Amino acid sequence: MQYLLLGMAIVFEIIATTLLKASEGFTKLIPAAGCVVFYVLCFYSFSKALLKINLGVAYATWCAGGIVATTIISAVIFGQKLNTVGVIAVVLIAAGCVILNLYGTSGH
Repeated sequence: MQYLLLGMAIVFEIIATTLLKASEGFTKLIPAAGCVVFYVLCFYSFSKALLKINLGVAYATWCAGGIVATTIISAVIFGQKLNTVGVIAVVLIAAGCVILNLYGTSGH
C-alpha cells in the first residue's frame, strides 16, 4: 500500500509540474489552480507513504520518478529537447534510484 501511495504522489507531482508550466507563470487561472490542487494531493500522498517507507528511499524514488517523467513530458508536450549528456544524466538518475531501492537501505 505504501508504494501505491508513493506512486500516486509521483503521478500527482508530474501532473502538478506540467500544469505549472502550462500556467505560464501563474497567469492562467485554471492550470494554476490545478497545479495547487495536485501539489496538495502529492504532498498528502507522500506524507502517508512516509509512514512506512524510509525517507531517503522514498524521496529519491519520488524525485527520480518525477525527473524522468517530467523530462519525457517536456520533450513530448512542450518540444524541449535534451542533448546526449542530458539523456545520459536522466538514465543515471533512474539507475541510481533502482540501486538505492534494491540495496541502499537495511530495512525499516
